[in-house]
Amino acid sequence: MVKKESKQFGITKAEKKILISQPKPENEKSPYFDLQRKYNLELIFLPFIKLEGIAAKEFRRQKIDIVSFSAVIFTSRNAIDHFFRMCEEMKLAVGQDTKYFCITEQVALYLQKFILYRKRKVFYGADSSNKSMFDVINKHKENEKFLYVCSENQQDNEIVNWLKNNHCEFQLAFMYRSISNDIKPIMDANKFDIICLFTPSGVKSLFDNYPKYKQNKTLLSAFGSNTIKAAEDAGLTLSIKAPAPQAPSMVSALDKFFAEANKAK
Repeated sequence: MVKKESKQFGITKAEKKILISQPKPENEKSPYFDLQRKYNLELIFLPFIKLEGIAAKEFRRQKIDIVSFSAVIFTSRNAIDHFFRMCEEMKLAVGQDTKYFCITEQVALYLQKFILYRKRKVFYGADSSNKSMFDVINKHKENEKFLYVCSENQQDNEIVNWLKNNHCEFQLAFMYRSISNDIKPIMDANKFDIICLFTPSGVKSLFDNYPKYKQNKTLLSAFGSNTIKAAEDAGLTLSIKAPAPQAPSMVSALDKFFAEANKAK
């Protein structure tokens, strides 16, 4: 029996093994598992990178006075973890009036693990994009001094450039760094139809593990403008890009992809 193939997407009914290059969600209610059931997918979670916290002794060389900043920018839960870890290691108390600007609502809600969550001091963009976060920051930029917590080798240049171009008072705070994981045992044992990438460091990890990596018929998905640029600069072809107007997350982008692929059969 000949498999019917979508010319638009190049994926057949049998091609449903998806590699998510992130840790497996701890919550069984994760939308990834809803997606898995909806399209009968096999999802394999494999972090392409691991994060290494920068020690307080090393951080002090950056000469950053954390408590002098009135606002903090977070683009991930990892950034939140390392920010409060650093404050604890340095025995610093974050001011009650400190404002937090987050890339997504999910990142914002994660702050509840560390602070008393109040809407008047926690802000996030409407659609999980950098632009929507910029719109929120723009309303407060005149009165705030921003600390952008990020990885030593993975800061979002779009955010940095926006802060510069919009004359915001800000400083980068490197509190962790990303290191490539050994992904070869899982990659070699499986044939993936789609690989989902989330960070430029994830793209780098792919080539650290496979310096002569060839995409061949594997479809690739990327989340975030920096990840998309890193993938395309590396010569990769992306079939799925997020966030997008109708796909603010990787899950929604995959959902849209499979829904359209099924219609095309």
